[in-house]
Amino acid sequence: MSLLSVPSRTFAAEMESNESYTADSPMELRKKLEDPSESDSAEKPTHIRFLVSKALAGSLMGKGGSTITEFQANSGARILVSRNGQYFPGTTDRIVVISGTSKEVYTAVGLVLGKLHNELQAEYGSDVELRRTRIVVPHSSAGCIIGKGGAIIKSITEYSKVGIKISPMDNTYFGLSDRLLTLSGTMEVQMRAIDLILNKLTEDDYYSQQVRSPNSYAAFRHVEICHRELVEGQPIAKVY
Repeated sequence: MSLLSVPSRTFAAEMESNESYTADSPMELRKKLEDPSESDSAEKPTHIRFLVSKALAGSLMGKGGSTITEFQANSGARILVSRNGQYFPGTTDRIVVISGTSKEVYTAVGLVLGKLHNELQAEYGSDVELRRTRIVVPHSSAGCIIGKGGAIIKSITEYSKVGIKISPMDNTYFGLSDRLLTLSGTMEVQMRAIDLILNKLTEDDYYSQQVRSPNSYAAFRHVEICHRELVEGQPIAKVY
């Protein structure tokens, strides 16, 4: 581990600190899944950010943005993709931002992930699946996903059957306050978990106000380049 990327605290300690967040009962979770219209947050404005590999980003957008335009029309959500070369810090993945009401966002996520799944199968065969999705979550909102003692993340995992990992804070990039929530499982399982996660995030008023441009990570790219040169012992000759 880099000396510049030591987590500020352990995951166990973090779970214990999330006292203000309570987990839904299995019955409440089931109700939100089976009848999303009954959820209090179904019509609230919200957003979601997740990563897509640079190899798949082009096919996702389509010629002249045609695929994105189609998905926006079919879902009612707004879909933005970061520019080529604008990656999430520490990765070579571009950022997708989808905003709208919870129902619109959820529909658009299904369209986008379905497209990525189909592209993978077209490239590598029908046995290949989109088995992982990485969602970008502000550190300040991570507690509503983790819950006190990890109660919420446990409930989501048990009901959806998804695998969930949440990254620690990465101090390599000064000012970066986002973390990655990695979901693993079949498409059906991932979408079930995304429904629950989006619902919990939308309940957090602070989260709903934090819609960011997918290109807002450009400055961190500059930091990453300089950090790599410093670690490799090369002179930093660039000025940004």
